Amino acid sequence: MEGWQGWDDYAPFYDWENARTVGCRDIRFWQGLAERCGGPVLELGCGTGRVSVPVARSVDDVVGLDRSDAMLRQARRRVRRGRVDGSLRLVRGDVRSLPFLAASRFQLVMAPYGVLQSLLRDRDMRATMTSVLGVLRRGGTFAIDLVPDLQSWREYDRRVSLRGRRRGGATRISLIESVRQDRAKRLTIFDQEFVERRGRARTTHRFSLVFRTLSVRQMTGRLRRAGFTIEAVSGDYRGGAWHPEADTWIVLARKPR
Repeated sequence: MEGWQGWDDYAPFYDWENARTVGCRDIRFWQGLAERCGGPVLELGCGTGRVSVPVARSVDDVVGLDRSDAMLRQARRRVRRGRVDGSLRLVRGDVRSLPFLAASRFQLVMAPYGVLQSLLRDRDMRATMTSVLGVLRRGGTFAIDLVPDLQSWREYDRRVSLRGRRRGGATRISLIESVRQDRAKRLTIFDQEFVERRGRARTTHRFSLVFRTLSVRQMTGRLRRAGFTIEAVSGDYRGGAWHPEADTWIVLARKPR
């Protein structure tokens, strides 16, 4: 399994699902961080632009990077709707080998919403951290948002997780989801089945997404070994204290000056 697999198939449904789950609760955090750090800003795994577009309303120079062409097509539509063409550039690339010249240096690199947990092997994580260190300015910030303790999620089979309609209301969507655990490898596999109904027509889309459990201790240790210093660890988007049962785990690391 590779962590990038499944995301092309997920692209048409990503915004629909996230509007019903995470919503916008993390957006103000990323906007505020970008305002404090200043640009240029790079988002790893920008997907449909859910974070990059609002950040580009706060900071003039933003780059959103993703491996998935299908996700980037969705992001381009969002950019046009959001009228941020001048301040946001979308780039197709691999986080393990960032496609930027040595002259390109970012003040902030963002990894929102567990994107680094799609890196399923230690060597991929090491390569990503080395690549991020190379494109950050001295004193620049690397901000990471982790989904807590995926391995504690209970396994289940073919549960209807969400129902709703697409914008405009003509198409109904159901998400039928199964969760599997590979505890030896600390992987959580989400088998997704999106069923679209429009009148009597029915279309089913099936794919899987895989995420890796990473603790705060593991992440901060890897960052230190890569050459970063740890600036802060928090347990919510308001800067609250971190604890193992926190809603989210946020790590801010800095490249030495």
